[in-house]
Amino acid sequence: MRGGVVGALAPFAVFLTGVGWLALMGAPDERGFWPILLAAMATGIALARDRHRYCDALLAGMAQPIVMLMIMAWLLAGVLSTLLGASGFVEALIWMARSGGVSGGGYVAAAFVVCCLVATSTGTSFGTIIIGGPLLYPAGAATGADPAMLIGAILGGATFGDSISPISDTTIASAGTQNADIAGTVRARLKYVLPAALVALVTYAAIGDGADGVTASALAAAVGRPDGLPMILIPVMVIGLLLLKRHLVESLIAGAVGAIALGLALGLLRPDQLMRFEAGSFTARSLVIDGLERGVGVSIFTLLLVALVAAFEATGTLTRLVSGGVRVTSAARAESWIVATVSAAVLLTTHSVVAILAVGPLASATGARAGIGAYRRANLLDLTVCIWPFLLPYFLPTILSSNATASGVALGMPRISAFDAGFHNFYSWALLVIVVLAVATGFGREESGPRRSPPAAASPYAL
Repeated sequence: MRGGVVGALAPFAVFLTGVGWLALMGAPDERGFWPILLAAMATGIALARDRHRYCDALLAGMAQPIVMLMIMAWLLAGVLSTLLGASGFVEALIWMARSGGVSGGGYVAAAFVVCCLVATSTGTSFGTIIIGGPLLYPAGAATGADPAMLIGAILGGATFGDSISPISDTTIASAGTQNADIAGTVRARLKYVLPAALVALVTYAAIGDGADGVTASALAAAVGRPDGLPMILIPVMVIGLLLLKRHLVESLIAGAVGAIALGLALGLLRPDQLMRFEAGSFTARSLVIDGLERGVGVSIFTLLLVALVAAFEATGTLTRLVSGGVRVTSAARAESWIVATVSAAVLLTTHSVVAILAVGPLASATGARAGIGAYRRANLLDLTVCIWPFLLPYFLPTILSSNATASGVALGMPRISAFDAGFHNFYSWALLVIVVLAVATGFGREESGPRRSPPAAASPYAL
């Protein structure tokens, strides 16, 4: 790149400046990021010494199997949530909330706990957001829950599962790069994540009230009905398939097919909702089409973002930036370097596992020389990458959370920006404070690690 490191970082400077501007302007939805990402790509192409290779790197990034998996997940999750919404499942949740007397902060706290359990069980924060968000968020209209608090709680619960689940990709990657066993790493992590979760739970329960963003007419109309309650079998089935290690795409397609079959059998869906033709305008309408269209915005955002990241990785700049840690020897400085470097890596690559894999080997060597145990090193890596992607508005978790709030518009719940969703993720804020205090005070530094080398960790991409 012309300009060396500065030239390699310039496209991200354009991107981050644009993201900041959009956040200040209200960041309408993920489509608003498209022009910013194109401008960042144009900057990279202009600064590249070999523009042909730079463009090839952009396309190679888009063609990664993990990217195709994410796009299929966004599209299929849109179909599943649309089908469940049309079948009356959201109204059933509203009915349950009102019948049980759950309201305001109580509902927000309950949503946080539900997402914690789902994410911990499945090991996927993305899956929790794209399945739970469109179902739990609209139901908040009936309880007077604060909309921003509610989507923040959904995002926070997904974050908790990503940070503690033994089958999370970040857990596998962090333990594997430090040659630590996963069970011991997770046990050592409890002292950090449980206090953060408790702080978030109490905060949501205490200040989650408030229907300022919900119209009075919508609140009065959201009485709910129990007809769609049997549809709860569908998300339960999807989560069950994920727990059985079935492929995410298979699980979501099975959920969509099951929702159609059960909805038709119970009379909650009509055949004409699944496909109808409007001959005069040469168009076809369908709940499936509507669901797919819901996932288009975040899918294009994903393609453009990973392309930009792949081109940056191809410059080799990330490797040069993280290599400075080998000169760190004291425990406090080594831990500070681990946290700072993996933070920089995840902020630049926007991918938690890529950041861990890039920094992990150097963190292992540097931390071991400073006397830092394998569990401690793995936990610093994992906890740090579970902070920034769930707070800042240009990461996929916050974008997905914002996208999920579109499902509540029909009931009077407002769209929430990615910036506001991350800002109200109190779990990640509490985790940030705990990590900073742990490094500053040495809390938890006594963690050691396995007495013998564990078996090689599975590839994080296997999930």
